[in-house]
Amino acid sequence: MSHAPGNPDDPSPVDKASGEIAGAGRASADRVLAERVEQAASQAARRERAGREEPESSLGARLGQIGILGWTIVVPTLLGLVIGHWLDRYFSTRVFFSAPLLMVGAGVGLWSAWKWMHRQTHRKWP
Repeated sequence: MSHAPGNPDDPSPVDKASGEIAGAGRASADRVLAERVEQAASQAARRERAGREEPESSLGARLGQIGILGWTIVVPTLLGLVIGHWLDRYFSTRVFFSAPLLMVGAGVGLWSAWKWMHRQTHRKWP
């Protein structure tokens, strides 16, 4: 009967040595897993603490923010359209001024809304 090193029934020192290495690998893997679980638990605790310190905004506050964003976009867009329409009537052109000023107004409104949102996300609430 031959004792090949890869045979699981073979009690050769090679298998014992590889078993010890595998056991050490398992212990290392267990340590890594324990560290990951510990990191996840501490991250969850930090998130919970942050949630208690900075509670979510109320529904009314969120609806107010949506309204502000809407008007921030709509007002410059309509203003560009009105000015463009007035210029088109004054110079007797069709949509020569209305279309570009509509786009400029929309661009200004979207840029303003983006800036407002950016300020809100970096603002510390009292």
